[in-house]
Amino acid sequence: MNEHLFPLIDRLTAEHRLSLDEYEYLIAHRTPEAAARLAEHAVRARQAIYGKTVYIRGLIEVSNICKNDCLYCGIRRSNPNCQRYRLPPADILACCREGYALGFRTFVLQGGEDGYYTDALLCDLLRRIKAEWPDCAVTLSLGERSRESYAALRDAGADRYLLRHETADAAHYGSLHPSAMSYDNRMRCLRDLKELGYQVGCGFMVGPPGQTAAHLARDLHFVETFQPAMCGIGPFIPQADTPFGHEPAGTLELTCYLLSIIRLIRPNILLPATTALGTIHPEGRELGILAGANVVMPNLSPAAVRKKYLLYDNKASDGAESAQCKEALIQRMSSIGYTIVTDRGDIKL
Repeated sequence: MNEHLFPLIDRLTAEHRLSLDEYEYLIAHRTPEAAARLAEHAVRARQAIYGKTVYIRGLIEVSNICKNDCLYCGIRRSNPNCQRYRLPPADILACCREGYALGFRTFVLQGGEDGYYTDALLCDLLRRIKAEWPDCAVTLSLGERSRESYAALRDAGADRYLLRHETADAAHYGSLHPSAMSYDNRMRCLRDLKELGYQVGCGFMVGPPGQTAAHLARDLHFVETFQPAMCGIGPFIPQADTPFGHEPAGTLELTCYLLSIIRLIRPNILLPATTALGTIHPEGRELGILAGANVVMPNLSPAAVRKKYLLYDNKASDGAESAQCKEALIQRMSSIGYTIVTDRGDIKL
């Protein structure tokens, strides 16, 4: 056991911050013993605020049409093998109606950067959702937009916005995205969202090409300084029709290690055990919860389109990943001592 790791973990638990060099050391020299200690502290920190409850979100993947050409993403603009679709407002409302009956009180509208979803369309949709289900929260995850757009959507009823920063290193960001996209604009979007009063979620991939312990240290430092309400991380999983299609995937082990660290940086954060975790390991969601996560997002999208929203290969969308199989998810969480709750699941301040 590295004699420097446990003191670092204990200080992170007490102070919720480390230096960049210390974050890098904690990642680069990790051991199974360090992972166990981090998870123990992370679970204790989460239970002090949220108990042994897990929040559920109903994920509605509204469109796999995207103007961007990110090198890692299966719905990138130049992928000729992607079977494109978009959901009209009536279909999205039907998903919400089904989700509400199933007990969901947060709907997550996620999609590519599809110009069909104008501010006018989205604002009307948000008002209709809020009018029919006023006790529900709406999370948007629709990519980069103008500050004016974000403001209009907030005024129309959007509560939260998920926008993964992907990497907090500008050069690494450039290696993952086309030149038309910029790190500075991604950060501008996140700042605007926070200033406009959203509960903001950032996040990053674990294990994409070129990522180092130093890059991950920057990601952790960004979480520490930005103080998001949510942080979505998951292992990089290649998609065959992308430039990174033959790159190795990220690991469950490092993802869970980082989940524990993020929980200790910000004990009250809303931290999903992502679909990607459930994709790379049959018990990935449970292991994420045991590492410090407290949110799961089963899929409410129409069954006919779930397989088309293929950000990466072999994406899990059935079984416990499906909103219609909520009872199976309840049983799986119960098997590790946790309870699914019907709640908006706002961050506890």
